[in-house]
Amino acid sequence: MTSHAEVMTSTAPIAGRPTRAVSGLPARAGRLSAAECRLDDLRALVERATDLADYPFADDTERGVLVYDAARLRSRITDESTRAEVQDEIARALLDGPGIAVFRGAFTEEHALTDTTTYFTDTIARQHADGVAGGDHFAKPGANDRVWSALQKLAVDRPDLFVRYYADDVLALVSEAWLGPMYQVTSSINVVNPGGAAQNPHRDYHLGFMSTETATAFRAHVHRLSPALTLQGAVAHCAMPIESGPTMYLPYSQQYEPGYIAFGLPEFRDFFAQHYVQLPLEAGDAVFFNPALFHAAGHNTTADVHRMANLLQVSSAFGRAIDSVDRDAMVCSLYPELRALADAGRDDDVRAVVAASAEGYAFPTNLDRDPPVTGMAGETQAELVHRALHESMSPEQFAEEVRALTIRHTP
Repeated sequence: MTSHAEVMTSTAPIAGRPTRAVSGLPARAGRLSAAECRLDDLRALVERATDLADYPFADDTERGVLVYDAARLRSRITDESTRAEVQDEIARALLDGPGIAVFRGAFTEEHALTDTTTYFTDTIARQHADGVAGGDHFAKPGANDRVWSALQKLAVDRPDLFVRYYADDVLALVSEAWLGPMYQVTSSINVVNPGGAAQNPHRDYHLGFMSTETATAFRAHVHRLSPALTLQGAVAHCAMPIESGPTMYLPYSQQYEPGYIAFGLPEFRDFFAQHYVQLPLEAGDAVFFNPALFHAAGHNTTADVHRMANLLQVSSAFGRAIDSVDRDAMVCSLYPELRALADAGRDDDVRAVVAASAEGYAFPTNLDRDPPVTGMAGETQAELVHRALHESMSPEQFAEEVRALTIRHTP
């Protein structure tokens, strides 16, 4: 066991107990509900050990979390057949294993770690000077410092740093292992300042960014599909001792099928609080995890550690339509007809036409212009259409609102 493990904490660690046979809920296509979320089902999935022998390319386990030494891994993946075997192992770890892996030393000075940290620190200082205080998905606005669209800002402002930073082979290795080729990277810088409160446990994008009511409208097979569309990662840009509140994780919880419904239930939050694990990180360490893993940022109890991480969200190529469609032009053209349907009381027809024509999802967006201030996401185009009909906007007013929404979504 490495020295990191000696300082890892857990309020009641469960990883390391003897493995026992587990069985999750059977795969099905119906809807999930809070009524069927049983804590014992989650408990059966997560009360297990991680056997290092099952992961021959890993160097260690820390309270159930797999740990890879990036330098050692780099020396092995130069061979294409070995690289493929490593990726098979990583994909298995994220899907059926603990759902999380740490790569020690993934980003080094070769990847401009110090210089990019300085760039992001300076960017935050400029935001403060300009009075910018963006929203946050899981924290009160202003509690943390955020650099939204950090990927684009770094590429445009400092292409020299971008090329060094994103030439990182560990990021490419894990992204391709989970998502296949053609993936796309986005990132945001998150700085949790001294005293920053812990988050409630949650899952991530896509279904994790929805209300429970919205998530239940998607049937079980979509709940199983959602995690395969995104890889979550974080690169530490400073040393993160436990007292600085690095992310809390519940290994193996990604396997719990109704987890997108369950994570907000009080008994599941209590269970998480009693059984999470935290991993101290050094600058340059990278963590990658299945977005369905129960996790939450910890409480920064320090007086002087500004905990900076580059939060990476890597997306599958498959979340795209085959046609390029101008939905702004469509909804503006259709609006008079929709008003006529609404005036005639044909609400079901309105909903069907709006669903077929308007953009019903809030992302991707420009989070500088469209921050999640009042909720997890801004207004969608479909919601705008329904609001316009409810408020009896004129076609001209509606067109202005559509243009304003497009501007908020423009990079």
